[in-house]
Amino acid sequence: MEVILKQDIPGLGYKYDTVKVKPGYGRNYLIPQGYAILANKANRKMIEENIRQAAHKAEKIKADAQAKAEKMQELNIEIGAKVGESGKIFGAVTPLQIAEALSNNGFDIDRRRIKIVGEIKTTGEYTALVELHREVTAEIKFKVVAE
Repeated sequence: MEVILKQDIPGLGYKYDTVKVKPGYGRNYLIPQGYAILANKANRKMIEENIRQAAHKAEKIKADAQAKAEKMQELNIEIGAKVGESGKIFGAVTPLQIAEALSNNGFDIDRRRIKIVGEIKTTGEYTALVELHREVTAEIKFKVVAE
């Protein structure tokens, strides 16, 4: 069954993408929840027209996301964590902590759009990827320090 997504769905696709899903998933979840519509001829034409009309707006949104990514990459973020005597941290550094640090610096980012690269076991510098747009990803560096 082919459906056209009406919004971004993690792991499935982005808004206006035509994706193939199992019939039960489409009929019982995506369509009733308003996340998708059937990919028939009339709906495809309607979506193409919406895309054409929204193209200018989408370019502006992408340019804003790129500008935001450039500003983010210049940040020096420090995340506090409880640390043992050997320098090993207790618990974990989560995307929520990074999102809070970004919001303190003026960037309101949803924690679900932040992916931490590698495992964080000790204090030091690490990298996280922030998805700002479907085509724009910012790589931010952050430092884990002892509290």
